[in-house]
Amino acid sequence: MTHHQIKVAAQIQQQHAVYADIRKAWIAADELGVDVIFNWDHFYPLSGDANGAHFEAYTQLGAMAEVTSNAMLGSLVTCNSYRNPHLLADMARTIDHISDGRFILGIGSGWFERDYFNYDYEFGTAPSRLQDLRRDLPRIQERLSKLNPGPVNGRIPLMVGGSGPKVTLKLAAQYADIWHAFGSPKDMAAKSAILEEHCAAIGRDPREIVHSGGINKEHLEQADEYVANGVTLLTMGISGPDYDLGPLRELVQWRDAARKAQEAQDVR
Repeated sequence: MTHHQIKVAAQIQQQHAVYADIRKAWIAADELGVDVIFNWDHFYPLSGDANGAHFEAYTQLGAMAEVTSNAMLGSLVTCNSYRNPHLLADMARTIDHISDGRFILGIGSGWFERDYFNYDYEFGTAPSRLQDLRRDLPRIQERLSKLNPGPVNGRIPLMVGGSGPKVTLKLAAQYADIWHAFGSPKDMAAKSAILEEHCAAIGRDPREIVHSGGINKEHLEQADEYVANGVTLLTMGISGPDYDLGPLRELVQWRDAARKAQEAQDVR
């Protein structure tokens, strides 16, 4: 019996596109019935022309919360280095209210050196950025508990992104409602086993954590294999300028069939 309902997400990457087309893609994905729509938290494109058109994540999320009505939304994932943790908590809570409780706070330690260098953030090292994340997660939670009004549903789901075995997965075990990583179905299973070890060490039921993984349009046939390896939120990245939602439509159709099979199995 699968513990979590099978869901799909679109990461609509705000690169190489005019704002009107990004907005149109979000609305179309929401109407398609995806469960979650993400953007990403970068200042430059990650593919194609490195100096191509690009927009900031959180100002966009506030607007997207207004033009969508069904899907959860967030950034996959917020870079912890780019905003003071107390401010980030307040931004998250504000978008949560704009969206009527549909916000997911995805967060990771950051990695894209160009963002740091050009925007005057201290890049540090991978270990120092992880130490910062470990320091800031409780600060974010503390600020969320103090805000007036608080989150719409009492709390905002927290998604931790990354798969470092010693620190990131330990933080996911401690804090995450959702854990996101990239890799093949077998890679995800191996990382999941380490996450379960960290959960056992602190007495947390690992089944409380939704496992989220990236799937690209070339590997749609692996969707069932991801689910068999514990991944129940499958996210497809979609880039501008054209935002072709055809493969996403296929993923939604797969989800609907997989849910029916899941429900039939649960009844048994």
